[in-house]
Amino acid sequence: MTSPHPALEWWKTAVVYQIYPRSFRDTTGNGTGDLNGITERLGYLSDTLGVDAIWISPFYTSPMADFGYDVADYTDVDPIFGTLDDFDLLLTEAHDRGFKVIVDWVPNHSSDQHPWFVESRSSLSDPKRNWYVWQDPKPDGSPPNNWQSLFGGPAWEYDNTTGQYYLHSFLPQQPDLNWRNPEVVAAMHDTLRFWLDRGVDGFRIDVAHFIMKDPDLADNPPAAPSNGGAELTTMSGYDDWDHLHDKGHPDVHEAFRGIRRVLDEYDGDRFSVGEIHVFDWDRWSDYYGNGDELHMPFNFSLVQSDWNPAAIRGRVEGLEAAIPPHGWPNYVLGNHDEQRLATRYGSRNARAAAVLLLTLRGQPTIYYGDELGLRDTDVPCEQAQDPWGSRVPGMSRDGCRTPMPWSSVAGHGFTGPAAEPWLPFGDDADRRNVGTQIDDPSSILNLYRRLLRLRKERPSLHRGGIAFIDNVPDGVLGFIRADGTEHTIVLINFTDEVKRTSIPDGATLLISTDQKRAGIRSRVIDIDPTEALAIDPEPSA
Repeated sequence: MTSPHPALEWWKTAVVYQIYPRSFRDTTGNGTGDLNGITERLGYLSDTLGVDAIWISPFYTSPMADFGYDVADYTDVDPIFGTLDDFDLLLTEAHDRGFKVIVDWVPNHSSDQHPWFVESRSSLSDPKRNWYVWQDPKPDGSPPNNWQSLFGGPAWEYDNTTGQYYLHSFLPQQPDLNWRNPEVVAAMHDTLRFWLDRGVDGFRIDVAHFIMKDPDLADNPPAAPSNGGAELTTMSGYDDWDHLHDKGHPDVHEAFRGIRRVLDEYDGDRFSVGEIHVFDWDRWSDYYGNGDELHMPFNFSLVQSDWNPAAIRGRVEGLEAAIPPHGWPNYVLGNHDEQRLATRYGSRNARAAAVLLLTLRGQPTIYYGDELGLRDTDVPCEQAQDPWGSRVPGMSRDGCRTPMPWSSVAGHGFTGPAAEPWLPFGDDADRRNVGTQIDDPSSILNLYRRLLRLRKERPSLHRGGIAFIDNVPDGVLGFIRADGTEHTIVLINFTDEVKRTSIPDGATLLISTDQKRAGIRSRVIDIDPTEALAIDPEPSA
């Protein structure tokens, strides 16, 4: 008999959980999380929470100028996180539990301590000179063009040894690789194969579209004024420029096709998702290619959205209109670079945001700790760590990277009671932790658990289509997910007022952000302030 629900690739129905390894679980007592800490908590992820895949931020050998996004060896584990054997154990145990494992891959730049760059900067004639982007100064000694580093200041660093500048789109300790050199392409493809051979299921590709720049290194034009002509001064001038030439050159699509070919050498639906901060839907959707580039570009539109139904609907409809037929949508509300969603939207709205994330069509990614409603921690200056924040005031990401609180005891189950964590805990960690929330039916953690179970149980939620409901009260977002004859209605009240709306006769309440709601007794329902509901519109048997 033919299944009414043909199998989809695993990554289309999976819920991904992002782990920032420094902050997840420390098993050595040094205050920094490690790979064995992730392995130790796989039971929480699979049995308690119920996600399907984990994405682990970088754990490669690194001097940690940008906490692992400056890679000194793409094929080894930094001792602070453990060993390759520790990674293999994690991978084996994850697979034994039915988990998929996605690792971060950083192709745009290496560390300035990577052997490739050490050789490249040693002389003008070194065989690896062209593995990075080197240029002569202008006649006046200034940088080759006006490109700016995202982390502040010019994107060019002068090297006294050879009298040239090298390109760094981020920190000076992160020189950009030259993806126009076939030797670099082959070497980076081999780093993918190293991890694929070990059995990883996919890659999150860091700043994916940066890898191809204008080959002529043309100056970027000034950005158009916004906000009625106000100057753009965020990120120390980075936003003063229209970044036409320092990232996203059209040649990047051929580079992605090459990466896809490497993944397609392996069985098991190996997966790629690219970090691409592009908010023009047509340009964004180009990164799917013809089903031969990225499996999906990350969609950050909700992170940038105002918290109101019109804005959210506009973002979702924009994606749905732009996505190609072979594409699959995805959503994220937080990550290691963004303010936590409970801070951005407020703790009351964090529950509704969980419903939104886990009921929209497409693959959702949960950032560690969001299931606890963690908020940004106010990190004192003397404990600050983030290099971006030290270079550009106001841009620190420390607040969203603080350790995961597992319990109320000293060290909060993240590290030993006498250890100093690499970043401080939030001041509410005694009550906002896994141990405290797991036994509280009304906790946000248990809301996430119920949502994840519901998503698995209902094909309409993990694979169905989506259509918005127009006849809902102002301030309410409504949509229907449908797969064949099975339907799920989602209603989210974005206001501080009770909103009344009609629902089908005989409908059944599936989930509410208010654990005290008993059910549905009539064709009219009052949605409480900031409440979100999922409803089965079909009469109960």
